[in-house]
Amino acid sequence: MRPEITLILHNIRSTHNVGAIFRTAEGLGVKHIVISGYTPFPDLAIINQPDPRLPHLVEKITKQIHKTALGAEQMVPFRRYETLEEWLEENERTGNLPVIALEQAPDSTSLPDFIPPKAFALLLGEEVDGILAEHLARCAATVEIPMFGTKESFNVSVACGMALYQMICR
Repeated sequence: MRPEITLILHNIRSTHNVGAIFRTAEGLGVKHIVISGYTPFPDLAIINQPDPRLPHLVEKITKQIHKTALGAEQMVPFRRYETLEEWLEENERTGNLPVIALEQAPDSTSLPDFIPPKAFALLLGEEVDGILAEHLARCAATVEIPMFGTKESFNVSVACGMALYQMICR
């Protein structure tokens, strides 16, 4: 049975990565996406929320996300939070979904060895600096994709797809 997955996109700067993650999430049956921090997000009208941004910015950013999402931004339910802490606190109050960080860390579990829970949230962080230590401390586990080349990490949208596929097909 496939796990029920919520994706958390925190402080991801690229609209193209956000769009690619939406498309991957739709293709792999992700239940919900949480967007927080400075992560660009599609028009909130899609989810019947007022959008605080200027209309020309909404249009520009939504168009950029759509370029790689190809409509998946309208298919995968999402919600935006100003801060990750807002979502974490709400999660602790309402359902306490375990949060799994996708990050290189001293105590991380190799992705192929990780057995995901039946329902969880997968936290993806900043493309360059990763997930803050204070956020990692609130996670139930940290998983890491083994690297075999000379680069230290994968692109966040590629890493997201690899992690989701491994966790779903386990």
